[in-house]
Amino acid sequence: MAVSTGRLDPHRGRSLRHGVADAAPGTLSALTVTGGIAVPPSPGSRVTFGRNRLEVDVCVGEEDVRISRVHGLLVRERGHWWLSNTGRSPIRLSDNVLLHRDSEPLPLADGYTALFLRGTREHVLELLVSGGEAGVATRRPTQPTAPPKRWRLSPEEHLVLAVLGQRYLGYDPHPLPLSRQQAAAELAERRPHENWTVKRVEHLVSRVRQRLSDAGVHGLRREEVGEPVGLTLTVNLLRELVLSTTLVPMDLEWLELPEPPPSPG
Repeated sequence: MAVSTGRLDPHRGRSLRHGVADAAPGTLSALTVTGGIAVPPSPGSRVTFGRNRLEVDVCVGEEDVRISRVHGLLVRERGHWWLSNTGRSPIRLSDNVLLHRDSEPLPLADGYTALFLRGTREHVLELLVSGGEAGVATRRPTQPTAPPKRWRLSPEEHLVLAVLGQRYLGYDPHPLPLSRQQAAAELAERRPHENWTVKRVEHLVSRVRQRLSDAGVHGLRREEVGEPVGLTLTVNLLRELVLSTTLVPMDLEWLELPEPPPSPG
């Protein structure tokens, strides 16, 4: 188990994509929808993750028997955090690298990395090595990094766009949006009490696209992209939401949580 760790609450930040406040350079943060930890960069520090909550520091895929009880290990050595696969199935990184059980440990770069563990579905584990952002602006190395502009979405807008853009959030190498029909069918299956239809999905997507276009985002109007339009407007919308970290990989995990109970009355 790792020493001198701090617990992370996923309900406070929802994603490490948005950073961690007041973390010392080299600190490793690891987060799933059930919780996480932050570990200082002391030589020899270790973080384990996997299905068995009693054996690991970070639990992921607790009810999925295709996820190993201890699926992976992170160790601080030689100035880096090194990732090893100790499970039966590969770990996919957000740059589409596959790490197998017999692979050499992989050093993590500073900044954000999403890990995808495939069981009956893919489970997301977010990692953040703090401190790399300071080196990006070479002329102002001590200044904090300016975060991207995140767009404000209502809960139902966020839900619809996360479903529509789930292939982008999973770092599919050739992502395409779900169709409106596919999104409506999936939403109706996940939230049967909420009356999801193709028309409702289209209305919410159009509302967000109009709002971002009015705020200056290019490529969200038919006259800006030319004919045939096809999926271009939706692709441009999803790219903006992903690049701005308005939508993040952890949204895939939140989608899998049970439907909230209907409001009384």
